[in-house]
Amino acid sequence: MEAYIYDVVRTVRGKGNRKGALMGTTPTQLLVTLLDKLRERNDFDPKLVEDFICGCVTQVMDQGANIAKTAAQQSGYGDHLCGVSLNRFCGSGLEAINQASAYVKSGFTDLMLAGGVESMSRVKMGADGGAMMMDPAVALKGHTIPQGVSADLIASKFGYSRRMVDEFAAESQRRAAAAEAAGYFAKSRIDITDENGFVLLNRDENIRIGTTADSLGTLKPSFEMMGQMAGFDDVAIQKYPEVAAINHVHHAGNSSAIVDGAAIALIGNKEIGERMGIKPRARIRSVGVVGTDPTMMLVGPAPASRKALKKAGMHKSDIDLYEINEAFAAVAMRFMEDLGVDHSITNVNGGAIALGHPLGATGCMITGTLLDELERRDLSTGLATLCIGGGMGIATIIERV
Repeated sequence: MEAYIYDVVRTVRGKGNRKGALMGTTPTQLLVTLLDKLRERNDFDPKLVEDFICGCVTQVMDQGANIAKTAAQQSGYGDHLCGVSLNRFCGSGLEAINQASAYVKSGFTDLMLAGGVESMSRVKMGADGGAMMMDPAVALKGHTIPQGVSADLIASKFGYSRRMVDEFAAESQRRAAAAEAAGYFAKSRIDITDENGFVLLNRDENIRIGTTADSLGTLKPSFEMMGQMAGFDDVAIQKYPEVAAINHVHHAGNSSAIVDGAAIALIGNKEIGERMGIKPRARIRSVGVVGTDPTMMLVGPAPASRKALKKAGMHKSDIDLYEINEAFAAVAMRFMEDLGVDHSITNVNGGAIALGHPLGATGCMITGTLLDELERRDLSTGLATLCIGGGMGIATIIERV
């Protein structure tokens, strides 16, 4: 049995701070807006939807107590709609899609909702604590270091200079600005309004038009003091002695932006689509999840992609477009070099450096962006992938139908 994507919608991304346009909008409201929009766009009976899997990384405060069921309860879909929240860190939104697809492919369910949410202005990253970084005994055993230092380790080991990562980041901004101007995000991006219908945000708030490598070159490294003063550089070099010193090249301008946002996909089998009278847009060809070294924890996208390709009996050249989450510039650069794919077919409309990375939602967001662009270019196959904290990678291959 096949699992099909019938639709994907996402909210605009708002800056994840007190000045962000979505700071006053709860994560429940973000999700309910999308649930309503999916019904409006596809005109289906909500009683047919059996479950909602929602990725969310920081599950406390507004995002605690099972945000998936909270949104389902507020949505008007009906009391029958179940909800489960999951946390695979940055891969959560894509993991939700993969799990929903597995339910459908197994025949256990016919129609599912899958996606994610993160309101980073309201619920701060790391507010949930956790032993991985907070307990020295746990961190020491795995040689675990902060993600920013890990990204700088990747740049140091593979020779990505400050200029190179800044040029990559400037190109992400240029592509995103061009896509925004051309209206490429309009198909599946949903504006956020207040209770009176006043538009709070109708664009991705973080895009910085006119960003250049020279302007980014004026920013100070974000993780240098953390690496040097807290000893994380020494931990990294102990694990990778071939790296003589950590070159701290990442900063706020070449790392993923902190934003608010949500995304949801409608996933089902062939029969349910025929019953609802809507056509599928794509099918899930294959997925892959891998674990990696927790020190150089952000290199998982390439092996996860290889795993997904192998499961599908495909080669990298069979993929028309790639989407990788730009957690840090060096992560995307390493993925392209490791897998051997060109930047001309990767993140063609920019990525998280320009658009932002709402942790639990990003995987679903980039899947929708990928599908929209495949349709716009009349191409067939795409691969979405993300690095994941703690040392993991996730990838999903979709094919238009």
